[in-house]
Amino acid sequence: GGAFGPARSQPHPRRPGDATPGDAMKRLLPAPLLSVALFLLWLLLTRSFSAGHLILATVLALAVPLLTRGLRPLPVRIRKPTAVLRLGLRVVLDTVVSNLDAARILVFPSRRRHPSDFVRIPLQVRDPNALAVLAMIVCITPGTSWAELSLDRSVLLLHVLEVDDPQAIVDHVKQCYEQPLMEIFE
Repeated sequence: GGAFGPARSQPHPRRPGDATPGDAMKRLLPAPLLSVALFLLWLLLTRSFSAGHLILATVLALAVPLLTRGLRPLPVRIRKPTAVLRLGLRVVLDTVVSNLDAARILVFPSRRRHPSDFVRIPLQVRDPNALAVLAMIVCITPGTSWAELSLDRSVLLLHVLEVDDPQAIVDHVKQCYEQPLMEIFE
């Protein structure tokens, strides 16, 4: 014992590089939610719970995440969840408006107000996840297309179906998309 009770063995201090029990599991299942989704989707698509399909679903659920590990972006830490909601609502609104504008141009080409053009948008956002979300937003919004991102990720070249004021487009992308993405990811 001692003055303060029986002596206890001290745990061995962890050193950098020491393996933890979770490391083996993380190596086997780098993306557990993806594995579960693949397993369930395979069974739903095949509409079979036979032993063969259960084995194939398990192989896919384990192999696909391992083979695509290098393709996944860095782990995400969302800093402001309310900004996600605001951004989502903004994207829905802009998508509806863009659908109506694109339909007007397609149905009534003579009513086209302005020609299409490329717009260069200087970017401050550098997080790869935020850039990926920005690319998805641009791709689902009719009338816009992500044309190029500079090597240093500082300029986005955006093709826009109708361009009246390029600066207004720059301001819209920066204020409505880039600024919330920076709040969320950086």
